[in-house]
Amino acid sequence: MKSGILLSILLSLAIVVNAQSREGSIEYLKKDYKAMVVEFPYSPSVVEDAITSRMEKLGYKKKTSKGFLVYKNAVLSEISSEPADYMIKVERKSRKEKDESVVHFVMLRVDEDILGRNDALINSNARTFMDRLVPEVDAYNLDLEVRAQEKVVERAKKKLKGLEEDKEILEKKIKQLQDDLEKNAKSQVSQQQEIEKQEKVLEDLKSRRN
Repeated sequence: MKSGILLSILLSLAIVVNAQSREGSIEYLKKDYKAMVVEFPYSPSVVEDAITSRMEKLGYKKKTSKGFLVYKNAVLSEISSEPADYMIKVERKSRKEKDESVVHFVMLRVDEDILGRNDALINSNARTFMDRLVPEVDAYNLDLEVRAQEKVVERAKKKLKGLEEDKEILEKKIKQLQDDLEKNAKSQVSQQQEIEKQEKVLEDLKSRRN
């Protein structure tokens, strides 16, 4: 048990280490923008839901545009005290890697590419923000797996209960059959006695013919 827990912790740490954000770029409305990029070993739907949940906790509801999650005029104090339009695109890593995702994170103000300014503090804060998403997405996915496994366990318990109820019904049927067998056996004995009785009567009647 302890070795299993240790392995799980080590795997989680490996995911965090390997999923550090990096600088990149992405096209939006036919323009290239600087982006912070991070990869996740989970499907896009899981990652997007986790990010949406994270942003909702910060008080922002998503809108969508051209495949991006859009948070207009938002203030993420972890990154900057100034309002900005935060654009987040979550997509699968490749056609073959359907259960792995790539996230691009862009900051705009009007048409200005804020990350493109190369402001050391803002860019560092944006990278830290993305890095902090890693354990949150990991925890979100784990929660989904826990809930899914709870349903598996619940279904298994429900099936066991059904089998136990079937057993009770079958045992009752077996008991009834056993009772019927015993009754049948007694009836056969009685019937055999009746046959012997009637045969004796028949023999007596035949003997009177002489």
